[in-house]
Amino acid sequence: MRTIWKGALTFGLVNVPVKVYSATEDHDVPLHQVHAADGGRIRYQRICELDGEIVPYAEIDKAYDDGERTVVITAEDIAALPAERSREIEVVEFVPSDQIDLLTLDKAYYLEPDSASPKAYVLLRKTLQQTDRTAIVRFSLRQKTRLAALRVRDDVLVLQTLLWADEVRTATFAALDEPVKISAKELELSASLVESFSGDFDPTQFVDEYQQELRTLIDAKLDQGDAMDTAQTFSDRPEKDSGGEVIDLMAALQASVERSRAARESGATEPDAPTPKRKAVKATKAS
Repeated sequence: MRTIWKGALTFGLVNVPVKVYSATEDHDVPLHQVHAADGGRIRYQRICELDGEIVPYAEIDKAYDDGERTVVITAEDIAALPAERSREIEVVEFVPSDQIDLLTLDKAYYLEPDSASPKAYVLLRKTLQQTDRTAIVRFSLRQKTRLAALRVRDDVLVLQTLLWADEVRTATFAALDEPVKISAKELELSASLVESFSGDFDPTQFVDEYQQELRTLIDAKLDQGDAMDTAQTFSDRPEKDSGGEVIDLMAALQASVERSRAARESGATEPDAPTPKRKAVKATKAS
């Protein structure tokens, strides 16, 4: 991993020098655009609208337009901002971990101790683990002030940026304003269905099927050329049932519970059998 930032984690008078690394990476197959007629690579150029000249990155600044006037903001202007110059990750408070709304979580980073002794780093890590608290911190990275949650994962401090409050939209749906009656039997069947699908989450059991199929397609085209039969390449893949709108919610719940129960029993007697595909169910409003 490559260090993307160096600074110090501070809380009170305690100073913890750290290195910052991106904690995640993209696994998507890299694709680029080509001209469909001849396969030529599509290139994008930065052209000035006044003189028509191609502009190199080194000569590009940013600007703000308020509708009447435009001001140019240079790289030197941005570098001079106090927040941009700061190399501190400042702890502002420690909050119960369950108060962090998952919707606000954004980019994740690993923090590595950057000093001869990792004692302060380990002390903070153990304190967070023992108190079951998450530290809320502020810092600047890549020309933005960030709010982040500092927590522990596998004995490593993880910094996860948070969306600002005004970046999270409020969901208002008229359909949810209408009163809906849910019977005790419907709730019981729904809970039974949830129980039949219950298990411990293991992310390694899930794969990105689209990227796998895209790689299969690319390999087939490399081997057979453009004349390959795409449908034949994936002929052994079973079609997924996309489900549909359910008119009788009770019947759908009952059928789902029975099918899940049968699948579990079949899986118990045939351990090597593949897990059956789950059908998406859309429920109408119960009367």
